[in-house]
Amino acid sequence: MKITEILVAEHRVMLRVFDQIDRTLPSLATQAEAGMLAHIMEGMLEGHAKTETELAYLALDHVLEEKGRLDRLHEEHEEIDASLRRVHSAGCCAEAQQLLGAAIVASRRHFLFEEQSVFPLLEQVLQEDTLNELASALTERTRPGQPDG
Repeated sequence: MKITEILVAEHRVMLRVFDQIDRTLPSLATQAEAGMLAHIMEGMLEGHAKTETELAYLALDHVLEEKGRLDRLHEEHEEIDASLRRVHSAGCCAEAQQLLGAAIVASRRHFLFEEQSVFPLLEQVLQEDTLNELASALTERTRPGQPDG
């Protein structure tokens, strides 16, 4: 299995969670409920972004002409993170719902960009053995009983 396949699989799982959060958004009664959902998203996205950055994108850093794509990815990660952080300090439930919805939309757009642009680039630039080794490194890192990161 390749690192890109694992990352796409993670996207699929998170997209299902986002779908469920989307369905729940209209029924939220308090800003605290939105904050709890934001915490869930933050936890999922943090681990995923760490994997992308430390394993996959690090391998692309040497490809200078692709710097713009990597900069975009980092900016999008920061935008999504900032939107989720603002949920916690929203003045009312409606604002928190809007911010959470915006973070979901931005995350979906970000995943699509990665899958259409970045992951194919990874597969083009890196040898299949390297992609497989990165997947093995991730599997080893996330094995139960292993320290995080």
